[in-house]
Amino acid sequence: MADIIQLLPDHVANQIAAGEVVQRPASLVKELLENAIDAKATSIKLLIKDAGKTLVQVIDNGIGMTKADAQFCFERHATSKIKIAEDLFNIHTKGFRGEALASIAAIAHVELKTKTEKDEIGTHITIEGSSIISETPVVVPVGSSISVKNLFYNIPARRNFLKSNPVETRHIIDEFHRVALAHPNVEFILINNESTVFNLPPSNVRQRIVNILGAKTNEKLVPVSEETEIVKVDGFVVKPEFSKKSRGEQFFFVNNRFIKSSYLHHAILSAFEGLLKEGNQPGYFLFLYVDPQTIDINIHPTKTEIKFDDEHAIYAMLRASIKHSLGQFSIVPSLDFNKDPEMDTPYDLSKKSPIAPTVEVDKNFNPFQENKNQNSKFNTFTSKNTVSNLNSWEAMYVGLKSDQNNTDFDSIEFESDKVTGSLFENEENNSNNFIFQFQNKYIMSPIKSGIMFIHQNLAHQRILYEGILKNITVKEATSQQLLFPLQLTFSKLDLEILKSIQQQLEHTGFSFSSFKEDTIEINGIPVAVKENEIKNILDCLVSDIRTEVPDPGFSQNDLLAKSLAKSLAVKTGKALNEAELEHLVHQLFACKEPTKSPTNQSVLMILDASDIDKKFI
Repeated sequence: MADIIQLLPDHVANQIAAGEVVQRPASLVKELLENAIDAKATSIKLLIKDAGKTLVQVIDNGIGMTKADAQFCFERHATSKIKIAEDLFNIHTKGFRGEALASIAAIAHVELKTKTEKDEIGTHITIEGSSIISETPVVVPVGSSISVKNLFYNIPARRNFLKSNPVETRHIIDEFHRVALAHPNVEFILINNESTVFNLPPSNVRQRIVNILGAKTNEKLVPVSEETEIVKVDGFVVKPEFSKKSRGEQFFFVNNRFIKSSYLHHAILSAFEGLLKEGNQPGYFLFLYVDPQTIDINIHPTKTEIKFDDEHAIYAMLRASIKHSLGQFSIVPSLDFNKDPEMDTPYDLSKKSPIAPTVEVDKNFNPFQENKNQNSKFNTFTSKNTVSNLNSWEAMYVGLKSDQNNTDFDSIEFESDKVTGSLFENEENNSNNFIFQFQNKYIMSPIKSGIMFIHQNLAHQRILYEGILKNITVKEATSQQLLFPLQLTFSKLDLEILKSIQQQLEHTGFSFSSFKEDTIEINGIPVAVKENEIKNILDCLVSDIRTEVPDPGFSQNDLLAKSLAKSLAVKTGKALNEAELEHLVHQLFACKEPTKSPTNQSVLMILDASDIDKKFI
């Protein structure tokens, strides 16, 4: 039998490795930005075109590379940060595997321009599919510029799996935020399709958060700072009253590296217990500093998960740190049992003995004598009135008929409670029309075959969903104008999302007067929406658009209708009167698809009479 096992060619192995390292254009951004940070850059510029599918370019002013290093950096497992195996347990840099540039070069057209401070001239290398196409000297400033063009040009199947440009752009901006927040002392610039999105100057952590998320964020932050032998915790948490239903503003950094940890997130939830509204998520920007030898950051290809030696201690300290900050800045209600210093006895009077108070009594005071005089006056006044009333009592009956036998008692109306009818009146005739609410959640109605249960929230979602879609299509939604325009603050990323769907929102009844740098002004809202609900509705809408990962053929109108229907639908637990119940049921069965919600959940369920009979067997 012939040998069948053979070594894979290098370009095939690199393409396989690229599947782990490079999943989408945002993966390129992460790796290239981290390389620039490791190169000790103080200014980094990121340029993208067509959501990174056409171009991702990172320009930095770091230490640069020599000609030999520029050639060798694209080899697999080539790195300057690991010498021996023990170095894996003392990592202070971002990239250390030596897989990023080799994987990127295997699936894209890569162009590298770099120069060190000692060299008089730089190096320009062009690579396509792991093969060096050209290598020439070039005049460039100190630092590096890496351009990645035509991502997945040689793997069409992978390129087809990429999402739409807005979705991929949001992933890129998320990665940009994570690196920029971890390094506030570095200048970051993001240019998308030749338009500057972010220009972040060097600053402290708080100012960097404000520059990214908007000026209004500053008042929402509560500082956290604790240092122990195991971990040092710094950063900020968002005040509970500003919490959102989305999980967008949640950042964990361990040794300035962004990570995801559901275990540490649970510690945050535990610290905020009792302070958040139901369904809301806490916001935080927390930096944990630990000994590199106590963590393992090599357990995931993207290095976003970390294994701690003592997770329980980190959990307890993180939870205690946040609780301490919330209490220190009077975020948590507390009872103060400390003695008020104003209640203390002054020092000069502390040694003096107290003086008994004196009580003076008027010995000539006689309350009974005064009451007697008052009673006599009262009796005199009463007697005079009584005599005068008795003399004129006959005048009260002047004009009345003496003949009482002709009184028509049928015309007399008596006051009584309004008759509302018997509870069981005509029960047999009206049994099929009887509708009532069960646990303020379900609508129950008898039918011929049994009992029908309708989920009121999902039913209202279906009604609103079809109505909103119709308004967007027909473009005839009714809007109510506001007496005073409503100004709302959003981050730059959220504002871009709202701009992209402005036309659809206007078709649903919204009217926007202006879009500024971080605020929008609304002068008209849909008729069925309350003014105090607008902020939450738009926040939920932005969150749904960011978290939903649609395919390129996805209809944005559909997502907009789903999100607005979910926000505006009557909530579970709300009591409805009989007229509201009937109206909801009639509207539901007027829909094209009354049995399914917009998210494909069952709206109604029928319990047959035979199923009820079986319960009594």
